[in-house]
Amino acid sequence: MSRPVIAIPMGDPAGIGPEILIKALTKKELYEIARPVAIGDLRVLEKIDGIVKSGLKFHRISSPKEGKFLHGWLDVISLDKVDAGALKYGQVQAAAGKAAFEYIKEAARLAMEGEVNALATTPINKEAIRAAGIDFIGHTEMLAELTGTADPLTMFQVRNLRVFFLTRHVSLVEACRMVKADRLVSFVQRCDRALKMLGCERRKIAIAGLNPHSGEHGLFGDEEVKELEPAVKTLTAMGLDVAGPVSADSVFYLALTGKFDAVISLYHDQGHIATKMVDFERTISLTIGMPFLRTSVDHGTAFDIAGKGLASSVSMEEAIRLAAEYSPRYGKGGQSWNNC
Repeated sequence: MSRPVIAIPMGDPAGIGPEILIKALTKKELYEIARPVAIGDLRVLEKIDGIVKSGLKFHRISSPKEGKFLHGWLDVISLDKVDAGALKYGQVQAAAGKAAFEYIKEAARLAMEGEVNALATTPINKEAIRAAGIDFIGHTEMLAELTGTADPLTMFQVRNLRVFFLTRHVSLVEACRMVKADRLVSFVQRCDRALKMLGCERRKIAIAGLNPHSGEHGLFGDEEVKELEPAVKTLTAMGLDVAGPVSADSVFYLALTGKFDAVISLYHDQGHIATKMVDFERTISLTIGMPFLRTSVDHGTAFDIAGKGLASSVSMEEAIRLAAEYSPRYGKGGQSWNNC
């Protein structure tokens, strides 16, 4: 199988995105599994490389077809959207936010036209995006609009642990109100299809409990009895392999050790804490349901250390690795993959 082409939009040029991109692509092993191409501004990359001193040679191209894809070379589609000399590291700048959006648009276009197989994204800054007058809160919303995808799913992966989120950026009180049987039934069906898109043949999904010890049969909290258990019964009757509710203090560990292929987290921090405590740097976000796969680092622009050469590229490396591993199987379904 030929190595997939992975587009890496550079992210906010005032953040650590350009730095971690360069550092990641010094790793020979990534070129053994992927053909990475950077989407951004060549002068910005050259400027930060003056600090990082990667030893890479930059190769400006206009299309992925022109890429060398050789270790020691960094193939760059340069859009020249920002003045590298005027760029101020670690500061919110409208020009940087606009440039970051343009990099994403170009990467998405290449993926939609089949010139790249997947995206591995670097961090953008929401304030800079807003300052540029762009009305999207983040990557997922941008890509959903650019691809015409109504509601893409987010899955976190770290090692063998895969987590979907029933609710995300709402208050904890509101998240509890949103735990309803009908919502869970629809959501778990979508998660099952998402795993199939990644090529997961055996799909055993666990639903985390909401209350301590899953409420102890209604002793403290009745959401498990009223909402979660009926949802599991309905899903099982549909032929899905679903377990739960499983107490949240053990379900993530059980999935990590192979008992479950994925866990449904009922609220934001329930799943974020579980994954990031396993390995903060290697927790990767996958966006599933679009015409192409997108992986992403799960950290921000780190303005406090931007431009200083201090950023770790471990998360970027892992995002590229997962994009390369899953993109050949993405959307085909029915094919086996590791630990499934």
